[in-house]
Amino acid sequence: MAYNPPAGDPLWPYFQAVAGQDGQIDADELQRCLTSSGISGSYQPFSKETCRIMINMLDRDRSGQMGFNEFKELWAALNQWKQTFMTYDRDRSGSVEPHELQQALVSFGYNLTPQAIGVLQKRYSNTGKIAFDDFVSLCVRLRSLTAQFQARDTMRNGTATFRYDDFIQVAMSS
Repeated sequence: MAYNPPAGDPLWPYFQAVAGQDGQIDADELQRCLTSSGISGSYQPFSKETCRIMINMLDRDRSGQMGFNEFKELWAALNQWKQTFMTYDRDRSGSVEPHELQQALVSFGYNLTPQAIGVLQKRYSNTGKIAFDDFVSLCVRLRSLTAQFQARDTMRNGTATFRYDDFIQVAMSS
């Protein structure tokens, strides 16, 4: 379903430049859109894999595509993640180190153990440091996994029950 944006919406030209007649964008189009918008600043452009998981995070109808409203939601999240990344990349190296990563995640409300931070560090780093693209990928996955966990933590006590098939779907879709 096509979206008619409010007059003067500054994001519409970026979205419209790559969206087809259906008013949706896929991972390739999102990558082009974000690159042309300059949202990654001086950091490397987003990888296709990061674009794919960004779409999955907001793909409520499981179409593999994103409409303009989802794009606007993503844009707001990206700006928050970028500001946080810049705050904790104190040496302006273009990457965050383990202690900076932990501080950044705490600022988002995640209180993870050193072991969990270590797992994230190993998963999203080649050099012991996490670049912006990988930081965004990590944030997307944490957000998605947290939402899926919270939906199953019915007693709000930090415990959730997953069937194996349910676990695989959650783990692979985030």
